Amino acid sequence: MKEEKITIKTEFIRLDALLKLAGAFETGGQAKYAIQNSRVLVNGEICTMRGKKMRNGDRAQFGQTVYEVCAS
Repeated sequence: MKEEKITIKTEFIRLDALLKLAGAFETGGQAKYAIQNSRVLVNGEICTMRGKKMRNGDRAQFGQTVYEVCAS
């Protein structure tokens, strides 16, 4: 499993924006579709809320990649 750290400068980032920023998807619409179809895990559990607030230490998984939020 591949892991990537995604650094943010705000208190939180929405799940769909995180996946787009990380490069998992080219568009927010693609990210929204994957999230709503139960293809994304947040902290090890399926999450279907595209607006889920991801904070420092939270982890999102799509496919074989885990994206960890890191606050700067």
